[in-house]
Amino acid sequence: MLHTLDYLSTEPVRVAAVLRLPLIALIALLIYVQHVEHWLPGIVGTVLLLYAAFAVVWLVIVVRTPVRWWFGVASTAMDVLAVLALCLASGGGTVWLLPIFFMVPITVAFLDRPELTAVLGLSAAAGYLVAWIVYAVRDKMIAIPSVVYVQVGCLLWLAAASTALCYVLARRRARVRALLDVRRRLVAESMQADERHNRRLSEQLHDGPLQNLLAARLDLEDLRERPTPEGFDRIDAAMRDTVALLRNTVTTLHPQVLAQVGLAPAVRELVRQYEQRWDATIDCAIDEVGRPAAQALLYRAARELLSNAHKHSRATRVGVVLHQAGDDVVLRVEDKLIGFDPGVLERKVADGHIGLASLVVGIEEMGGAVRFAPTPGGGATTVVTMPA
Repeated sequence: MLHTLDYLSTEPVRVAAVLRLPLIALIALLIYVQHVEHWLPGIVGTVLLLYAAFAVVWLVIVVRTPVRWWFGVASTAMDVLAVLALCLASGGGTVWLLPIFFMVPITVAFLDRPELTAVLGLSAAAGYLVAWIVYAVRDKMIAIPSVVYVQVGCLLWLAAASTALCYVLARRRARVRALLDVRRRLVAESMQADERHNRRLSEQLHDGPLQNLLAARLDLEDLRERPTPEGFDRIDAAMRDTVALLRNTVTTLHPQVLAQVGLAPAVRELVRQYEQRWDATIDCAIDEVGRPAAQALLYRAARELLSNAHKHSRATRVGVVLHQAGDDVVLRVEDKLIGFDPGVLERKVADGHIGLASLVVGIEEMGGAVRFAPTPGGGATTVVTMPA
């Protein structure tokens, strides 16, 4: 049962097809319960039977076949034609069909087509008025009752309300679809990120510590034959370099200083490493902020923003500020050259680069905020604010 309901609700056309059957039953009750004398009763009955047959066949079609783009237009056109035919054949009984004109626009609100809902709502109001004009001409009435114009006004209001509702639903559906699309790309990229990270770590270990160890092994083989002080010095230097490289790799994987002494010393150490690696000048103003709950995320933000400053803006001078402002911890990173356009975040996600985009999502989920602004004199400033 739940599977059937879930399947029917996946497409608005299927929802409208299901609702059409009880609507036809209500039309039949409105026509025959009041015992109204119709102008052409045979045609009224024929139209109602054909409308019911169409509704059943249409429900089978939309359930068993893939939904096409024109399904909504076709079913709506049939609704309008059926209701107008009933009104023209009913004659004076049209007054009892007024609720139908209110029901039909609501059924198409499920189609997420505001323009179609508006057209149908206006058509319902115009059709109701045209039907009364036809009766007035046929019966040689002096004037149409004033209440008819009020009823037409109500139909116009319903058309506007249904269109607005459909527009809101369509906008929400589009936003949900966009969020799901971004989420799908983020999940796919995060799975690939592990593979890239492992490959990068493998290359880093191969090109650094492993090469030093291989060189030290060759030096040891030479020392077995001809021991020299220079050979031992080379081995000692290789071992020191290997230890430094391994320590740097371990720190990148898990900043031990962050766990031991807190955020501020960890950011200072990160700045020192980046200065040595890039031969760049980084102006620091780092205050002691203790151990905020989101210190790991702030550390990641500092690392990601410093990396972006080097990769994307090619900055040789960077500023890093860390301080506490009330109940918030504020991290500001600014580069002095090209900077980057924050509007490219969505494009970077689409291209498979989620570092900064996923960072923004993580910060916002933790109750923080990220603000991008141009740096005076050129460049970009990124301000990250997180609860302390």
